[in-house]
Amino acid sequence: MRARIAAVQYQLRHIEDWAGFEKQVDFVLNAAADYQPQFVLLPELFTTQLLSFQANEDIRGAVRGLDAHTGRYIDLLRGYARKHGYFLVGGTHPNLRDGKLLNTAYLFTPSGEVHLQDKIHRTRWEKEKWNTDHGDVLKVFHTPHAKIAILICYDIEFPELARRVAEEGAEIIFVPSCTDDRQGFLRVRYCCHARAIENQVYVAMTSTVGNLPVAGLRLHYGQASIITPSDFPFARDGIAAEGVINEEQIVVADVDLALLDENRLKGTTIPLLDKRNDFYGLRPVTLAVA
Repeated sequence: MRARIAAVQYQLRHIEDWAGFEKQVDFVLNAAADYQPQFVLLPELFTTQLLSFQANEDIRGAVRGLDAHTGRYIDLLRGYARKHGYFLVGGTHPNLRDGKLLNTAYLFTPSGEVHLQDKIHRTRWEKEKWNTDHGDVLKVFHTPHAKIAILICYDIEFPELARRVAEEGAEIIFVPSCTDDRQGFLRVRYCCHARAIENQVYVAMTSTVGNLPVAGLRLHYGQASIITPSDFPFARDGIAAEGVINEEQIVVADVDLALLDENRLKGTTIPLLDKRNDFYGLRPVTLAVA
């Protein structure tokens, strides 16, 4: 089975009101539909564009104020998933639940369902400047096209999370990301390659690009990519497709899920199968040497 992925490099730019946000979302999600994908991916925190027209001197208060838009954000994106018949990883959106501020990826299905994946690990900015809370549940979603998981930006830098979802059958890991500089972007990008190799899965990532007149979100450095395992049946460099850095665009590629099954059994290396579970429960031996 093959699946087509469209990853949107979403450009953050100043908008005057909700209508400006809705207009830009309408353009990119209709444009993505032209390629007839099964999955569409938006970047982490792209809804912070709404801070363009909210008072943001108090950044902790401003990001919590985004929760006021949660209902219509859900209604808006759910409508495009239903209209076009694709599974939409709707970036992430800061929201308040049970008194906690969570950075959450929303998965919208063609049937109108909405599923949540909270960010498990918080960056220093999220902890120290926004005072967010962490999620505690990791999910694998069984869609008709593939088994998928969502690891939000920093979460892809923790190998254990990707291994856990791969062992539960995940074939594609979606990584919505938001980074302000090249080294931050490359940390995420390099880890996406590593997770694809370690777990013999596809990894689709995308990032915000552009700039906003908002503290901590002024600059963005990003590029969408669809990454494969590194072996003969796949793209030579382990990259099925990638965008132009810091340009607004949509990156599209087809991934062959049957190749994953074959590669996990007959690949040049088979790390998912070769992992020694008997060994990894042991603690390292520490020695004093002169």
